[in-house]
Amino acid sequence: MGDLLLVRHGETEWSRSGQHTSFTDLPLTAHGEEQAKSLAPLLSGRAFSLALTSPLHRAVRTAELAGITGAVPDPDLHEWDYGAYEGVTTVEIHRTRPAWDLWTDGVPPGPDGHPGESPEEIGRRADRVLARVDAVLADGDAVLVAHAHFLRVLTARRLGLPPAEGRLFQLATGTVSRLSTEHGRPVIAEWNVRA
Repeated sequence: MGDLLLVRHGETEWSRSGQHTSFTDLPLTAHGEEQAKSLAPLLSGRAFSLALTSPLHRAVRTAELAGITGAVPDPDLHEWDYGAYEGVTTVEIHRTRPAWDLWTDGVPPGPDGHPGESPEEIGRRADRVLARVDAVLADGDAVLVAHAHFLRVLTARRLGLPPAEGRLFQLATGTVSRLSTEHGRPVIAEWNVRA
């Protein structure tokens, strides 16, 4: 049985400033490009039976710089739709909603085409991705290159937890994490690994 590797894209201007970034397609910063390149040694020597990326440039570029070949963009790996909180920091949100928590309160609707998503909606996308991954893990490892909140929800779902329990798994930019199995049960084998 193969492992599932999770790669969070490298730094962008908004990940550095703490702004919620879902549909805004920002490029990697110079530091983010270096982070992505530094992942190559952590991923080399692995034959991936499945390699998927978010369709957003920051994830696709991270995959390229990390040496992941043949990665296919998958819309289900898109980051959480933050609706009206796109580009807004948690500190700014707390000025008007001091007790706000993404994991329990969700987000208000944003511009046309961006209604925002709940943890349950993200969980359903994560479950679809995990079904595709499970279909190929018997043939080797799989790798997903995506975004912090989405990958955190996906990890919770992999471990059999509700989507909102993704709050337990902080995920830094430019890192690799590995989900594996022990005695037939899913486990976190490595988390937030940097070169």
